[in-house]
Amino acid sequence: MSYIGKSPAVGNFVKLDAISTSSTNTYNLTVDSVAFVPESANHMLVSLNGVIQAPLSSFSVSGSTITFLPSSGTLSSSDSIDFIMVYGNVLDVGVATTVTDSAITRNKLNLISDASNPSLIAKGTSGVSEGYIQLNCAENSHGIKLKSPPHSAGASYTLTFPTTDGNNEEFLQTNGSGVLTWASAGGGITEADCWRLTANTTSNGVLTSNWERVDDDTFGKLGTGMTESSGIFSFPSTGIYLIDAFASFTGEYLSSYNYYEFQTTPDNSTYTTRMHMESSHEGNVGNSLVSATTLVDVTNTSNIKFKFNWGAQGGSIAIEGNTGQNRTGFSMVRLGDT
Repeated sequence: MSYIGKSPAVGNFVKLDAISTSSTNTYNLTVDSVAFVPESANHMLVSLNGVIQAPLSSFSVSGSTITFLPSSGTLSSSDSIDFIMVYGNVLDVGVATTVTDSAITRNKLNLISDASNPSLIAKGTSGVSEGYIQLNCAENSHGIKLKSPPHSAGASYTLTFPTTDGNNEEFLQTNGSGVLTWASAGGGITEADCWRLTANTTSNGVLTSNWERVDDDTFGKLGTGMTESSGIFSFPSTGIYLIDAFASFTGEYLSSYNYYEFQTTPDNSTYTTRMHMESSHEGNVGNSLVSATTLVDVTNTSNIKFKFNWGAQGGSIAIEGNTGQNRTGFSMVRLGDT
């Protein structure tokens, strides 16, 4: 025979609290001052004035109240209820189809999972509903449900939660095998930045100095932004980046052509030109402007970096910089994950 809880070896024997008699035949049944409800009068042994009382003919029980019947006469304070014992019905434990409300508390539950068996199963009903559990509000007036997929899906999988509660605006993602981790939500731009030269430069070659992040009173950036060291720019995180590069040239006599180059490295060592912007001139022209756009797939922030190179062929030419205006520089926007 199976049982709810530990199998009883003898029985569930309970001695009720002592009762002081008075001019009434009805008394409350308690154990440790808490109302007690016997299963029936037949489960009780009652001694009144040293005489064992017959259930149903000498007393009856309704809920947690005992009533001595007329055969016992009307009791008074001189009578003595010697004791009341309640004996559990051993044969019914484990075979009853219902359990009294609140009879099993959370302290009585000891649900344990093993490698192949869950500690709890929420069963569904054929043709009616899939299994689900409900998490109620404090007043138990409403709640939310966690529900199984439909039978037709044939779903059978395990979701393993991460070891932490994640960061602000992160979501749970799966690795395809049910292991959940926290990840950035994406779907929006998280990085945007803009840099410029602060002064004119006449020396051709890599622009290694006079760089600053734009700091006008109306400027704003998103995220961490780029970092710069001696003209080498590093990305704040992996992802797909949009780079808009621009340069302005000036001089009393313009060269036959000027150029501005965007160069990248995949290994933090060898740089290759990825954008070549060029302006051609004839005669005495005051200035010129070049620009270009590209995308960079940053899979490793330690290795993938970029810098700018420039040059002029003939004439006395400077690439322009200004601490209050964007003459030469670039802007970047992180579009999404790599």
